[in-house]
Amino acid sequence: MQKAAFLDRDGVINVDHGYLYRWQDLQWMPGALEGMRQLQAQGYSLVVITNQSGIARGYYTEDDFQSLSNTMQHWLQGEGIELEGIFYCPHHPQGSEENYTQICNCRKPAPGLIIEAAKQLKLSLPDSLMVGDKVSDMQAAESAGIQQRYHLTNGEPYVGCRKVGSLLDVARAVVELERDTPAS
Repeated sequence: MQKAAFLDRDGVINVDHGYLYRWQDLQWMPGALEGMRQLQAQGYSLVVITNQSGIARGYYTEDDFQSLSNTMQHWLQGEGIELEGIFYCPHHPQGSEENYTQICNCRKPAPGLIIEAAKQLKLSLPDSLMVGDKVSDMQAAESAGIQQRYHLTNGEPYVGCRKVGSLLDVARAVVELERDTPAS
């Protein structure tokens, strides 16, 4: 079983301008690319876990989301960064698109996306970590049994989470943690 770095997309990988679905509007977060490179070099599979309520709200389609995701994965490959998967929830309880307006187990803070990704990709949740910028990201990781939770926030981190300012900070923290943990 492989360890993974589960990464929220908006606010962690890219700047969260709200309802991103076009490649030309994507702006990388400071430290995101180098952080992903370093986490990958440390043996983590990179897996994106993202709520995409813009689909349920009718702001963009699943095809729009898939197009952006495919372009982003291809571009990152050119930078030496391999995303093992992108798992998303298109639902929202107050959506305007009937097929997507629902309560589900995949919308964070529910752990459904993380559990499904772990199952499909054969990932070890106890050996994995989660990076998110919202409390719902941290709650989903906690419910899924992920012990290493990094909250990218300017405020107080969610209980039991380490506060970080970027993905690069996470990669550095992981190196420190591994250095300070005695071998069994």
